[in-house]
Amino acid sequence: MLETLSNAPRDYSWGSVDLIPRLQGRVPSGIPEAEIWFGDHPGSPARVAGDQTLAAVRSAAGKAPLPYLLKILAASSSLSIQAHPSVAQAVAGFEREDAAGIPVDAPERTYRDRNHKPEIIVSLSERFRALVGLRPLARTRELLGALGEAGGVASLREALAGADAASALREVIAQVLEGGSADVVSDVSAAIVVADAPGFEEELDVLRAIVRDFPGDPGIVVALLMNLVVLHRGEAVFAPAGVLHAYQDGMGVELMAASDNVLRGGLTPKHIDVAELLRIVDTRPGVPAILGRRDAAEPMIFDVGVKDFRLRRVTSSADGEVAMALAGPTIVLAVSGSPSVATAAREIDLAPGEAAYADEETELILRGEGTVYVAEPGS
Repeated sequence: MLETLSNAPRDYSWGSVDLIPRLQGRVPSGIPEAEIWFGDHPGSPARVAGDQTLAAVRSAAGKAPLPYLLKILAASSSLSIQAHPSVAQAVAGFEREDAAGIPVDAPERTYRDRNHKPEIIVSLSERFRALVGLRPLARTRELLGALGEAGGVASLREALAGADAASALREVIAQVLEGGSADVVSDVSAAIVVADAPGFEEELDVLRAIVRDFPGDPGIVVALLMNLVVLHRGEAVFAPAGVLHAYQDGMGVELMAASDNVLRGGLTPKHIDVAELLRIVDTRPGVPAILGRRDAAEPMIFDVGVKDFRLRRVTSSADGEVAMALAGPTIVLAVSGSPSVATAAREIDLAPGEAAYADEETELILRGEGTVYVAEPGS
């Protein structure tokens, strides 16, 4: 089986007006286009030929839902700061909220399924900026040293002076999200706007945009504690269970386990369950690894060791073809050129931003000049 996939963009407020239309060769409508989902997730299932949803096609064939969800994501301002649970945490949390009688679709519900939600994003832009994980405290103290001597800034420096970095970070996050540190939020915000911190210019650029877009939000302080990751085209970053992250700007291919379980940590009007966030978040500081290589022409495998998904980047030349062995139900997303994908029985031409779905096939052939990302179950 080989079918085309299509879906409408999601118009979340943080989305970019022009990045996805430019990829797809369309004139921007003036409305933010944040994500296009290619998968069978009930939140926005993609459609196959004949206007059926992929979810309906798989259900009619007696197949379980896909274990992954592939997206194009395009941001012009910060997404919410968030972390996702492990499988064990998700199962326990789902059953706990079920026992409490909280409807699955209630806005205060945290666990909407029993699954984890690790995710990887690969930059399609020249630059893609994201906050990922908590920065080593020595560097955060350097940044705070450039923010002046206002009372809230001094209080934050003192709170982060302890020897146990993970505990200090956990306590600060708890205090600001629980609403007990309004002076810290306001003083840090004011200092960010005027600060001059050599070596932190890009961090301050991101933080100033956050202060502008989320005035008074306690997530400003959480964002200040996080690593800024700048991806170049073809590079990726992985956010495993428990790791705080918030994408900032740029366009990427995102692949994740199929789940709706999100624990928020600021920069959002949505419900924040501080106690549950603190239960699952990993506050150990460290620098996240950047995966992949810029504009690598050869096939690149992004395998982060989860069973739900694996992502490959494959490029073919104008007069060449590449055979791709398949490991299960597969989605192929074109991002450049005009490639085609083929089985023994059918061939589909793809333009950038278009996708195809293959199932019960052992191999696909990629032909023509272009680059595709291939999503499939992990090992």
